Amino acid sequence: MPELLSDPTTLGLWALIGYLLGSIPFGMVLAAVMGLGNLRSIGSGNIGATNVLRTGNKLAAALTLILDGGKAAVAVLLARAFAGEDAAQLAGLMAFFGHCFPVWLKFKGGKGVATFLGLLLALAWPVGIAACLTWLATAVIARISSLSALVAAATSTFWMVVLGYGQIIVMGAALTLLIFWTHRANIARLRKGEEPRIGQK
Repeated sequence: MPELLSDPTTLGLWALIGYLLGSIPFGMVLAAVMGLGNLRSIGSGNIGATNVLRTGNKLAAALTLILDGGKAAVAVLLARAFAGEDAAQLAGLMAFFGHCFPVWLKFKGGKGVATFLGLLLALAWPVGIAACLTWLATAVIARISSLSALVAAATSTFWMVVLGYGQIIVMGAALTLLIFWTHRANIARLRKGEEPRIGQK
């Protein structure tokens, strides 16, 4: 973890900003604007890019992926610029929480994969790139989005160690556990061989 140099008020402010940025449900907003219907009644009912893809609109899915990752990156970069590394990590963590548990949707949000990758890219871009490539390689081989997310999350702390970013290992481990928690239903389906493949409606 980074040395805590910011005062509690500053950390609290960036925690709130991170949460609010993370809580913006871009998938639902884009689905509504582009006339794709209510994501809650489509596929898994999730608000993330994978479920948006099940509508058949690849542009909407790509935009959701970029924006869900971008909101976490923006939280990290703003906090780093105006406060410091301790605030940046906290803002990124809270952006993840905001995406998964948004107050606007009764705390029922997404699973946090794009947000997780976006904040890694902003906190430590080599680790973020390694995690993205891990996700991509698993997706190409297995064609299962949830499995790709779980593998990328599980290996992220390994990449932190190998690439020399020990100061984010604690946060990375916490995020990995949270990714596994938000994917617990997917894990159950994976065990049964019932998990849908990428692009399957």
